[in-house]
Amino acid sequence: MGELSTENLSDNVCFSLYTACNALIRAYRPLLEQYDLTYPQYLVMQSLWIVSETSLTELSSATKLDMGTLTPIVKRLELKLLLTRCIDPNDERKKVISLTHEGLVMKQNALQLKQQLLDKMSLSTEDIEQLRRLCLGVIEDLNGQC
Repeated sequence: MGELSTENLSDNVCFSLYTACNALIRAYRPLLEQYDLTYPQYLVMQSLWIVSETSLTELSSATKLDMGTLTPIVKRLELKLLLTRCIDPNDERKKVISLTHEGLVMKQNALQLKQQLLDKMSLSTEDIEQLRRLCLGVIEDLNGQC
């Protein structure tokens, strides 16, 4: 085995991104508890607030969650009466995922969570936008798509 490096873990971009992501999700947790949502469930709801009727495939693409992760999340949200899964009238093999009235009502209050979280950070609006663009660039470079 080679010698241990003298650099700190925080000198690695991957470590910084990983720990920042974990800190962000931990910060969201108490805010989401009032809505009985996990962070991945919140991502699905945010996507549906943008496009209220979609397929599971489109939802997977929008949230970047694989089907094996997404399917149980959608089922849990359906049990919470926040969305429905109905047969697509144009193709009986497909299901259309739609928000329920309760899911739409939740949107008004839950969208404030983003601002509550931003208020906890010392980054300027410009810094946050630059960080978002840089993260999207990393995603595009590593996945070959965005």
